[in-house]
Amino acid sequence: MKYGKNQWSRIASLLHRKAAKQCKARWYEWLDPSIKKTEWTREEEEKLLHLAKLMPTQWRTIAPIIGRTAAQCLEHYEYLLDQAQKKEEDGDVLDDPRKLKPGEIDPNPETKPARPDPKDMDEDELEMLSEARARLANTQGKKAKRKARERQLEEARRLAALQKRRELRLAGIQLPPRRRRHHGIDYNKEVPFEKKPAPGLYDTSEESYDPMEADFRKLRQQHLDGEMRSEKEERERRKEKQKLKQRKENDIPSSMMPGSGEPARKRSKLVLPEPQISEAELEQVVKLGRASEAARHGGAEHHGAEQRGHPIERGPEHPTARNRTEQRNPQKGTCHRNPKQPHCDTLQDTRTLCRRQHPSGSENAGKRGRSDPGWNPTSGQVEHQSGRKSRFR
Repeated sequence: MKYGKNQWSRIASLLHRKAAKQCKARWYEWLDPSIKKTEWTREEEEKLLHLAKLMPTQWRTIAPIIGRTAAQCLEHYEYLLDQAQKKEEDGDVLDDPRKLKPGEIDPNPETKPARPDPKDMDEDELEMLSEARARLANTQGKKAKRKARERQLEEARRLAALQKRRELRLAGIQLPPRRRRHHGIDYNKEVPFEKKPAPGLYDTSEESYDPMEADFRKLRQQHLDGEMRSEKEERERRKEKQKLKQRKENDIPSSMMPGSGEPARKRSKLVLPEPQISEAELEQVVKLGRASEAARHGGAEHHGAEQRGHPIERGPEHPTARNRTEQRNPQKGTCHRNPKQPHCDTLQDTRTLCRRQHPSGSENAGKRGRSDPGWNPTSGQVEHQSGRKSRFR
């Protein structure tokens, strides 16, 4: 297996009149050392018949279970069938029924044992066999031979140098340790492209000197490189922490801190509409509200006293007392009417106030009442669906 199990074309080039597929089939069907070539046992035959009944014509699946090749399983299965058929016909089996007759061609020659080479071979066949033997015998190529020869020469050179140093040491001659020669610049031992000045003293009086030139004897690498980015970020971070600490101590919101990132928002001037009610009207509304509140409390007290049966004494100037006097002593030219309720004045004042605040409200109400579908021109009322009537003044 010099070329492995994948280079069948290369293997076929060494064999006379053989293709790559034939070489591959010959290996997997006969030459592979893992293939069993012994006689079939009774257990193997029983297993073969049982698996052939379960999985008919699936010889590639049956073969690894039995431990034989697919061609061996098929051949032995046909052999068993032919043997059983001939036994039924003749009663005895003397020879292999699958044996080829004279003139027949073997359909699977790669599954048969090898035959010796014939003695009377053609010249091209003999030449190809000799070339194949030479190529198979040469396990190393030209490069491998050259590398091996160089290793041997290097080892011989090292041993000769070692023997020479031993002999000189025995003779009393000490050689300095050999230094390995470096090709190029050794950055550990020398300064690259250094120009050493000639030894001796020099007169520097005529040399020009720039006082603004940097003194490199006092400079350090950090002075030349400048401040490092990490140090700058660390300094900014410390400043930010100090600002946050100061803000917490002073209890100042972040928006009021100087240098805050958010822009200052300017509020627009508050624009209010002009007042619709003057100060005098507003005072009058307040007075009317107080009067209506007092009248409401008085009406509630009067109503509670009448329910309890306690008459309330009123002065002759009170409107309720005057109405009752007119009812008791009717005069000529006066009409009889119902006594006036104490909360009528309150309702009248409220309506007057609403009319002053909304002068067009009553007119709209009148127009709305007359245009309403439930308007009754006889009674001057609006009849709603719920049965209630609303009267507009």
